[in-house]
Amino acid sequence: MPFALYLLGLAVFAMGTSEFMLSGLGPDIAHDLGVSIPAAGSLTSAFAVGMVIGAPLMAMLSLRWSRRHALLVFLLTFLAVHVVGALTTSYGVLLVTRVIGALANAGFLAVALVTATGMVEPNAKGRATSALLGGVTIACVAGVPGGALLGQLWGWRAAFWAVAIVSVPAVVAILRAVPSGGACPAETSARRELRALREPRLLVPLSLGALVNGATFCSFTYLAPLLTEVSGLGSAWVPALLALFGLGSFAGVTISGRLADVRPVPLLVAGGVALLVGWAVFALTAGNPVAAGAFVFVQGTLSFAVGSTLISQVLYAATAAPTLAGGLATAAFNVGGAIGPWAGGLAIGAGLGFRAPLWVSALLVALAIATAGVAHGLRRGTANDHEGVPTATW
Repeated sequence: MPFALYLLGLAVFAMGTSEFMLSGLGPDIAHDLGVSIPAAGSLTSAFAVGMVIGAPLMAMLSLRWSRRHALLVFLLTFLAVHVVGALTTSYGVLLVTRVIGALANAGFLAVALVTATGMVEPNAKGRATSALLGGVTIACVAGVPGGALLGQLWGWRAAFWAVAIVSVPAVVAILRAVPSGGACPAETSARRELRALREPRLLVPLSLGALVNGATFCSFTYLAPLLTEVSGLGSAWVPALLALFGLGSFAGVTISGRLADVRPVPLLVAGGVALLVGWAVFALTAGNPVAAGAFVFVQGTLSFAVGSTLISQVLYAATAAPTLAGGLATAAFNVGGAIGPWAGGLAIGAGLGFRAPLWVSALLVALAIATAGVAHGLRRGTANDHEGVPTATW
């Protein structure tokens, strides 16, 4: 893999840290800015909404620019709003910076996905995707706990400064390693990419990605109360087990990088079934702390192995619309990241207990498997109905 690809992953690490770090900084922000805890929590919601809306919109905007120009604009904007966020004493200004930062994050990731795959051989999209998304998994392992630690030592603003500083090497890497190139005429490029997005073969992995990621973050969001209230572990164990989930996610993208380009279907089939069984068995054995710890790692591994492979399949399916496909993949996974916790929260609110998100995760994966089965059946039926006539591959 080109070294510049890993430096793009560094930017993704900074952005992943920014997206999740407020979970450990909310009380300090609320106290410092004189707002309520729910108001501080809405900063995370604002970021998620910005990611969902911004991914396709920013991808469309970037069609007018070269990839290097687009990456620099998005990354420098992301860096700048974190500097503003670290300096401001206004909650309103901080809220606006979170939305703008999310838009920049979404645009950067959409363009970075197609840039990363363009740095490697055409049959190595899975490896490039896993190398890039490794930044997100490292953010889960080190970035989020590190941000919380900085907040405890020097205040929440130190975490914002750290995200801005970590972004600087990626700016240098883009200037040195990403060709300036020229963008295609915006109108022609947009029309071509929008036409390509109508293909069912692209809609299927996008839908599956949303469901699988929804399952992942449905349980991940409520992991702390599950471990303390059901598994009987002390609160001191929670950061270690969250890091264990991050280690599992890193293992997952590593597995995807090795197999997604050569054996994607076996990986998705076996991984999907194992993921479904894993969530169900985790729910049944959550009262055992040893079993809970094991499943935290296993489900993190399976979730990111399947999820990363689905992203690479989106890029393989949309060679005629790489930038918009990257934007839609980003949006789809963030839709899942929003719906999953919401569904898990509904289950808990209904009095079903803290095991309930695990069952909801199993249900979402089962729905993904059923969707894939229906899509496969429709593809076979279409091929049989048009035997001898060239048809698109879904």
